[in-house]
Amino acid sequence: MTQVVNKKVKLTLVGLDGNAFFLMGAFQRQARIEGWEKEEIAKVLEECQKSNYDHLVCTLADHCYDDLDSDMDNYDDYDEEEEE
Repeated sequence: MTQVVNKKVKLTLVGLDGNAFFLMGAFQRQARIEGWEKEEIAKVLEECQKSNYDHLVCTLADHCYDDLDSDMDNYDDYDEEEEE
């Protein structure tokens, strides 16, 4: 899956209500809070609706990150340093 906008919002999808409209609404609210342009939000939501539920979730996941993502990035860097 490719990103339609080269940005991500800080949003954890795991644990949210799995309803498609709820997920898109949560994304939209967080993107507004983080200062995304209306057009950027619209592009992501448009892409979400192009196919099935799995496509919607993958599209949102490609445009979201959470603290775990950044922790894993740090963990990967730490592992590389240990091996040297």
